[in-house]
Amino acid sequence: MDMTGERLIPAPRQQVWEALNDPEVLRACIPGCDTMERTGENQLKATASLKIGPISAKFGGKVTLSDIDPPNGYTITGEGAGGVAGFAKGGAKVALLDDGDGTLLKYDVKAQVGGKIAQLGARLIDATAKQMSDQFFDRFTARLTPAPVDADEAGSISHRSAADLKPTGSLPISALIPREVFGISLLGWGGIALGVVVAYRLARRYY
Repeated sequence: MDMTGERLIPAPRQQVWEALNDPEVLRACIPGCDTMERTGENQLKATASLKIGPISAKFGGKVTLSDIDPPNGYTITGEGAGGVAGFAKGGAKVALLDDGDGTLLKYDVKAQVGGKIAQLGARLIDATAKQMSDQFFDRFTARLTPAPVDADEAGSISHRSAADLKPTGSLPISALIPREVFGISLLGWGGIALGVVVAYRLARRYY
């Protein structure tokens, strides 16, 4: 079974590279993956519950990373066994390329299966592999896609009250109020405002 493809990830290449090397991210994104843990510097082991056509089985296997070229890509090879269901083994070359603000991930997979799984036929196996690949990249892309900023949330800071802007600690809110504006104290500005109001009222009364 051979499969090639590419996917645009809306995240910087370094971030994509780190995610591809994070066992927890891989566990969350691989369909049916139950466990994923690092056993060595470039080795992982995993278990997964999969259903291919009428066959359901729990697979256990190991994965090895080679040709590691951070953050440009690597080669991943692995093999897994599902008891009487059969086995699967193969590898994939993964390449990461800058694409604007995102990263273009390219992959080239070569794999083979044996046992009862192989008896299901190449068409079903290829269709299942394509479906699992799409599910993985959909989850992986969603995990690295920045959450949209709500317009109300973005503008809420301008509507916060003085109490919300009070810093945590011992500073009272009065410490945030300037003592002078344009060289005149706040008390002086208050007197000026009061004088303007009085003058306006007198003017309306006599004129």
